[in-house]
Amino acid sequence: MEYISTRNNQKIFTFKDIFLKGLADDGGLFIPKSVKPFSKEEINNFKNLSYNDLAAEIINPFIGDFMSKDDLISLISKSYSNFRTKNVVNINKLGNLKVLELFHGPTLAFKDIAMQLIGNFYEHHLNFEQKKINIVVATSGDTGAAAIDALKGKKNLNVFVLHPNNRISPVQRKLMTTCEASNVFNIAIQGNFDDCQNLVKAMFNDEKFSKSINMSGVNSINWARIIAQAVYYFYAYFKVGNGQPLSFSVPTGNFGDIYAGYLAKKLGLPIDKLVVATNKNDILHRAISGGDYSQKKVMETNTPSMDIQIASNFERLLYDVKDCNSEVTKDLMIKIKNNTYKIDTEDLGKIQKNFISEMLDENETIEMIKKINDEHQTVVDPHTAVGIGAVKKLGIEKNCVVLSTAHPCKFPKAIEDAIFKTENLPNSLKYVNERKEKFELLSNDIQKVKKYVMNSI
Repeated sequence: MEYISTRNNQKIFTFKDIFLKGLADDGGLFIPKSVKPFSKEEINNFKNLSYNDLAAEIINPFIGDFMSKDDLISLISKSYSNFRTKNVVNINKLGNLKVLELFHGPTLAFKDIAMQLIGNFYEHHLNFEQKKINIVVATSGDTGAAAIDALKGKKNLNVFVLHPNNRISPVQRKLMTTCEASNVFNIAIQGNFDDCQNLVKAMFNDEKFSKSINMSGVNSINWARIIAQAVYYFYAYFKVGNGQPLSFSVPTGNFGDIYAGYLAKKLGLPIDKLVVATNKNDILHRAISGGDYSQKKVMETNTPSMDIQIASNFERLLYDVKDCNSEVTKDLMIKIKNNTYKIDTEDLGKIQKNFISEMLDENETIEMIKKINDEHQTVVDPHTAVGIGAVKKLGIEKNCVVLSTAHPCKFPKAIEDAIFKTENLPNSLKYVNERKEKFELLSNDIQKVKKYVMNSI
C-alpha cells in the first residue's frame, strides 16, 4: 500500500516510512493513497474470527513488506498476551445500549490496544536496524502511560512524554511518572494539552532537529494507531450487529479513535453514524453540528482526555471532504492555525453523512455516571459517560455501541462526586501509589524542551 501526506499527495511513502516518521515533514498527516474496501464475502469470513486473527486480517493489507503476515500474527499475540480479557475487549449491555469496553490492557485505557502493538513494531524494526530511535509524544492523559508501558526497557529507543502539568488526573500521571525504566523521560509542561502537542509538532517540523535525534512519534497522528483501532469496530459489529448497520458513539478529543471508525466504514463495515461525543471543549461538536470550527480557550473538566481544542486527526477527514486535494487541505490548515476557518454548507453536508455530534457539560457528566450506576449497578468513567449521554440526547440507543475508553479508577474525583464511592486500581497497578514520581517541569518553551531532550539522549 502506498501512502501520501494530506498536504502533498505527489510524494509516495511506504508503511515503514510513515510508521517511523509519524508526522510528514510538510506538517501533514500520512494516509493511504487509496483504500480498497473488503468485499462482502471477505467481511462475512471475518465474523467468527478471534480478536487476534481479525486484527491480522485487517492490519496486514496496510503494512506491505514491513513484516510477513506470520510475523504480524506473532506480534499481535505477544501484544495482547497481557490483557485481562481473552479477546482484548468486552461488550457490556446497559439496557438497549451496548458498551464496548476497551480498557482491559495494562494501563486501563483504549490506547493500550494500539500502543502495545506499536511497541512491538518498533522492536521488530530495531532487530534489523541498530539506529537508536527517540520517540516524542504528547498526552492528554492516557496516551503517555500506554506509550511508556509499551516501550519501557526496549533496546535502542527512548521515549519522551509531554503532559500538561496539573491537568490530568493523579492516577493518569502516576501511571507515567512512577516508571523506573532508564529509557523513559516524563516532562510536565506548564500549559495545556494543545501546548504539548504544538511542541511535539514543532520538533517534528524542525527537520534538522528531528533527523539529528532520529525522532519518531506514537500520538494518534501515527497511522499505525488508526489501523490498530479500526479492528475493534469490526469485532463489535460481528458481536452485536445482527447484519444491520450500527452507529458508534466515541468520546472524542483528538479525533483519532473516531477516525478509526471512519476508516472501518471505508473498509466496508456497515456503520450508520459515528457520534462525536464531546465535553464543554466542544469545537468538534460545534463544527459537525453547525460548521463552527473556531478555537476557544481550553477549559479544565472532569474528562481531561478531551480537554483539547485542536483535533489533529480532523485534517484527515478534511482531506477527504476536499476531494483529496492536498493543496486545498494545506490552505485550510493555515486558516485553522489562524483561527479563521468555518466549514461551508457543502462540506458540512459531506461530513454529516457519516458524523453527528453532541456535548455534555460537567454536571451532565456527573449525573450520567450516577444514573448508570443507579439503573444498571455499573460504574463508568466520565469519558464513557459523555459517550452514553450523547447517545441518549440523540435518541439512538437501540442500534448504537458506545466506546468505553478508560477504567473508572483513573478518575477518582469524578466518580466520588457522582456516587460517593472510590473505584480502586487493580492489584497489579497499586504500586503507582507507593513509588516515587520522576518528571521534569518545563515551561512552554520549545528551546528548553529541545535542550532537555538533547541532554537526555
